[in-house]
Amino acid sequence: MMNEPWNMPDHVGWIEVICGGMFSGKTEELIRRAKRSFIAGQSVVIVKPAVDNRYSDTDVVSHDSSVMPGITVDTADQIILLTSGARVVCIDEAQFFDDRLVDVVNTLANDGKRVIIAGLDMDFEGKPFYPMPDLLAIAEYVTKLHAVCAESGTMANFSQRVVDNSDQVLVGEKDSYEPRARHCFRPPSDRKRGKPMPDLNGRTMRNSQESISADSNS
Repeated sequence: MMNEPWNMPDHVGWIEVICGGMFSGKTEELIRRAKRSFIAGQSVVIVKPAVDNRYSDTDVVSHDSSVMPGITVDTADQIILLTSGARVVCIDEAQFFDDRLVDVVNTLANDGKRVIIAGLDMDFEGKPFYPMPDLLAIAEYVTKLHAVCAESGTMANFSQRVVDNSDQVLVGEKDSYEPRARHCFRPPSDRKRGKPMPDLNGRTMRNSQESISADSNS
């Protein structure tokens, strides 16, 4: 369910949180809302933690390759200084910030800004990933997104780690995690169980890509 504001006055600030497991489309939804605000003529700034450099050092990039220019910060307190002129402040990968993020976003919203936050609500063990639970508590609007389980094909709410690493923070992509449903989730880590996804013609994506490559070379 998409839960975002529709009738808030321009001078009023608020907080929106987009949460869910990995590969559920959180960053994609953050970018969608940021683009809509930009089209509406509002000043938009997107920030992300410096630790997240998977696809770009500065740009905010979703797993499906949606991109918007962003600002990289080391601490939550830097966000206030770097977004003073913005009407809309977007914060990606919020789970990687320190606990000061809660006070920072409250300050931004109290100053009349629309604050849009995206982040994992649970870590690889299926436990609350702070400071996300605190952000969910103070938000006016919350959207919970789900991925598709790599094992069963049902709704996925958990992020299954598929490499041997016990650190809570492990910035990774499809080589490190899989989306899993509750009945397929095996913390703290499991072997990779995902299957190649079928395309519209019933072929696997892997075979489809091989076919496209062969056609282009013929």
